[in-house]
Amino acid sequence: MNITGEDLIKACSAIGAGLAVIAGIGPGIGQGIAAGHGAAAVGRNPGAQGQIMSTMLLGQAVAETTGLYGLVIALLLLFVQPLVGK
Repeated sequence: MNITGEDLIKACSAIGAGLAVIAGIGPGIGQGIAAGHGAAAVGRNPGAQGQIMSTMLLGQAVAETTGLYGLVIALLLLFVQPLVGK
């Protein structure tokens, strides 16, 4: 079995893409916790529902960006393969 440098780069790119997708775990857990605390806050004070929900959704949008960055990096490594020479 003869492994060339290009094959090694493609294999490492696939492993790196898998690791980059793991970045989606953190935002998923954080958004679940935020939604739970937001629901509890609305249960305690239903009059402030609008303000609580808008703040929670803004925080979730900011938290989601890390997961999206990981997805973009994974897609770049899998399909664009910037490390493979032409």
